[in-house]
Amino acid sequence: MNKLLLAGVCAALFSGAASAEVNNIVLVHGAYADGSCWNDVIAKLQQAGKHVTSVQNPLTSLADDGDATRRVLALQDGPVVLVGHSWAGTVISETGVDPKVKALVYVAARAPDAGEDYGALAAKFPTPPASAGLVKSADGFAQLSEEAFVRDFGGDLDPARARVLYAGQGRIAQTLFSARTTQAAWKVKPTYYAVSANDRTTSPELERFLAKRMGARTIELASSH
Repeated sequence: MNKLLLAGVCAALFSGAASAEVNNIVLVHGAYADGSCWNDVIAKLQQAGKHVTSVQNPLTSLADDGDATRRVLALQDGPVVLVGHSWAGTVISETGVDPKVKALVYVAARAPDAGEDYGALAAKFPTPPASAGLVKSADGFAQLSEEAFVRDFGGDLDPARARVLYAGQGRIAQTLFSARTTQAAWKVKPTYYAVSANDRTTSPELERFLAKRMGARTIELASSH
């Protein structure tokens, strides 16, 4: 998880996605996480002199997550590179049409077309093991079990660290993944994609398909989600 976030984002940003005049980096987390999952990435980018902001998604709906991202974009004082991990690929596809956004970076991320039934698309690819660990509750929310989180979601991490992230994971609305975007910002913005070759949360085959469909500049890492 963090290994891919750090390597994928930094490789994309320092290979051209964030040109010298783009100082602002906005990081958007995915499902089963919160903004702290970017901490290692934030430190690296700050060391490089970048202004970095991590969005805190409520994970209650695409509209709510989109609004959270737009509020952060509105605070930026100039051009932005917008980065999304996992579910947040949907969020940046919807919000990345903002004129401040100069490039998009997808990290093991969803990348739906406008109005696309992403669930139907994903069903054409192998079902990742983490899907079996989704635990739904009567209040309409869901989360990954500890076993699935440690083994499948954060498989690169020391188990003790993965359990810390598990304790703070973002619970998702059970309707979250059925949302459809109205925009596909990757069609109009320079786009970069980091594929996770050992991903057990999103099918690597699906990630490769999405990156190719977008025409994204792509790197592939032997990493978990």
